[in-house]
Amino acid sequence: MFVTINISTKSPEEFIDITSLVEGKVRASGVKEGLITVFIPHTTASVTINENADPSVAKDIISNLDKVIPPRGNYSHMEGNSHAHIKSSLIGSSRQIIIQNGRLKLGTWQGIYFCEFDGPRKREVWVKISD
Repeated sequence: MFVTINISTKSPEEFIDITSLVEGKVRASGVKEGLITVFIPHTTASVTINENADPSVAKDIISNLDKVIPPRGNYSHMEGNSHAHIKSSLIGSSRQIIIQNGRLKLGTWQGIYFCEFDGPRKREVWVKISD
């Protein structure tokens, strides 16, 4: 089963917790045991799994990425968003998660985050559910 989740980002850089949206797609699929792939089809956005209990974790990741890869730097790319391309490459465009008993098999504090590095924009998350 393949589905698309539409996301509207509001900031130049932000992490959006999409765990409940992805879980909803798993429930709708009826798959009890399998795998789900979450893929981001954009070159300036990515997906990660990290703590979703404390929102300061996402803020810390963004601020520290900005220290290593600042939005303004000596980049050759003409569009002015090289930092977003680099951050997206480092974090990655996909994650695979186990489905067990019809639910995502995530750790206690884990959530799935859509990572925006060149917003605000309208984005897509592609989800493939396999049993």
